[in-house]
Amino acid sequence: MIYSDIALDAVVLAVLIDLFVLRTAMLTRGIYWLTYGLIFPFQLVTNWWLTSRNIVQYSPSEIIGRRLFGAPIEDLLFGFSMILLTLAIWEFLSERRARRETPSSPNG
Repeated sequence: MIYSDIALDAVVLAVLIDLFVLRTAMLTRGIYWLTYGLIFPFQLVTNWWLTSRNIVQYSPSEIIGRRLFGAPIEDLLFGFSMILLTLAIWEFLSERRARRETPSSPNG
């Protein structure tokens, strides 16, 4: 399996976990897209810095070949997946904790 395949699989897996396992529907929320928009430029700068200094190198046969700021486009897919999963897990755990901490209403 090449890097591109793994990156695409990561996106599919993250979306499935968000929608069907955690059921947070994070992709439908504006806060996800706002957060992604804030993080995206920093991901580009980080990718550029790591690849321009040859700290991280990619085998040309393992990537699609298109690059953005020096890094393969596949890296953007991983960033998308990581942010999605992080926010979905955070929301899921926050909701779960809130349900536990909410006092039950008295009967009667």
